[in-house]
Amino acid sequence: MHIAITGNIGAGKTTLAEMLAKHYGWEVFYEAVDGNPYLAPFYGDMKKWSFHLQVYFLNSRFEQVLKIINQDERTIIQDRTIYEDAYIFAQNLYDNGSMNETDFQTYRGLFNTIMKAISPPDLMIYLKADIPKLLSQIKKRNRDYEQNMDPEYLRSLNYLYENFKHQYDHGKFIEIDVNHLDFVDKPEDFKLITDKLEKTINIGTQLKI
Repeated sequence: MHIAITGNIGAGKTTLAEMLAKHYGWEVFYEAVDGNPYLAPFYGDMKKWSFHLQVYFLNSRFEQVLKIINQDERTIIQDRTIYEDAYIFAQNLYDNGSMNETDFQTYRGLFNTIMKAISPPDLMIYLKADIPKLLSQIKKRNRDYEQNMDPEYLRSLNYLYENFKHQYDHGKFIEIDVNHLDFVDKPEDFKLITDKLEKTINIGTQLKI
């Protein structure tokens, strides 16, 4: 199976992906953050680097999906999805004026072409988190280029995520509100998540190791 975790910056996607992979014996496909040459410059000048960054992410995500399609019987859990690249991050940059019309239409044309060649995940897990939770998590992981992130930027992304969850119709979708969960340090919170997954896709007796 192909399972994907979606959610705003700092929602806990990577951590949860790693914990679920360990719990079920899955393989994690990570977002292309480490080694991304555009990420730090982007936070310094979004207008200059928005198109470059989004094309970089789109390409890396497309490569991931092609690898997932060609996998054997292993289940893959993916940290962020190709859908978010277009419907949330690129859309937000266009809406706030950081990506111009020409670049946005070029980007969306490339995205629409890619969509003809791929299949959606078997399950999309959306981690819902409000701004205080996101800022707390961002501060905790201490990436230099994220420390001065504008809360309004996160708020606009959250707005688009909420729209996305109502419009997503490509497959199974579950929402997990993580505002009051600590699935890292509280086993009972992690169990709430695994119970919800197993009720949704019937993995309890088939894939757990």
